[in-house]
This record gives sequence, C-alpha cells and structure tokens, in this order.
Amino acid sequence: MRNDCVFNGEQLMMEELSDLVKIRVALWFKAYSRDCLLLNVTVQRSLGAVQVLISPESTVGDLIAAVLRQYAKEGRRLILPSTDPSGFDLHYSQFSLESLDREEKLAALGSRNFFLCPKKYAPDAESGGCVTTASCSKEAEKANRIGLPWLKF
Repeated sequence: MRNDCVFNGEQLMMEELSDLVKIRVALWFKAYSRDCLLLNVTVQRSLGAVQVLISPESTVGDLIAAVLRQYAKEGRRLILPSTDPSGFDLHYSQFSLESLDREEKLAALGSRNFFLCPKKYAPDAESGGCVTTASCSKEAEKANRIGLPWLKF
C-alpha cells in the first residue's frame, strides 16, 4: 500500500518527500483539508491582502476577528489604532457602500475576496456620544449640502 496524498487533483507520493516535509504535509492535510476556505481580505491603507483559512460555517464577525489577529501577527505596517473587531466593517470591495451583516455565514456570501475598513464615527448632537455612519451615500449627501461657492457656476 502506497502513502499518497491528493492535493488539487494531483497525487503526491510521500516516498519522494523528506521526513520533515512528510510530517508537515500530514499535519496540514489533517488540519485544513476538510472544510476550510482561503479568503483574501484587503485592509484599508495596507499593502496586499491578508490571507485567512477559516471554516465556511464561520460568520462575518469571526472573519473580521481572524483578519485582525493575522494582521497583528504578521506585524504589518500601518499599525491599526485598535484590534477590536467591533470597530471594523467588512465590504465586498472598496467600492461597496454597504457593509456585510456580521451574523451572515461565509458560505452564503459567494465571494472569497473582501475589503476591511474601520468604522467612521460622527458626533451625535442628541446624546453627545458617537454614532456610526451607515453608508458612504449619507456622507456624500452631507458634503453636497455644505457646498463650496467656488465650485458653483
């Protein structure tokens, strides 16, 4: 009986690999070959995407937490002001206006590439605290109301 591993449809013969690589491959297959997704998440103002292996049954909130842990572990530049997952939103892309629901399962999203950005806070006049802005469209409307006189013809 031969000890073969199947990876992406190709057979790898274990006899051809060194002992150290054999152990690593066996551990990798045991841990990650079942049900894992490789997701790419680009963090705002950071170079390159953070790659995360995560279960399809995990939620968007779990993905945000995993990305922030991986980002800090890799010691990437643009040090984030906070690694608290509640301070970040996940979007399909940097051009997507609405953030994804934190309780939604990753298997239902239909994408493996996402964009992570910090939530923006605006002062709330009534309570004196802070309130998150729901979308970029509200900010655009606010900017249009202010207007600049030198732009008007």
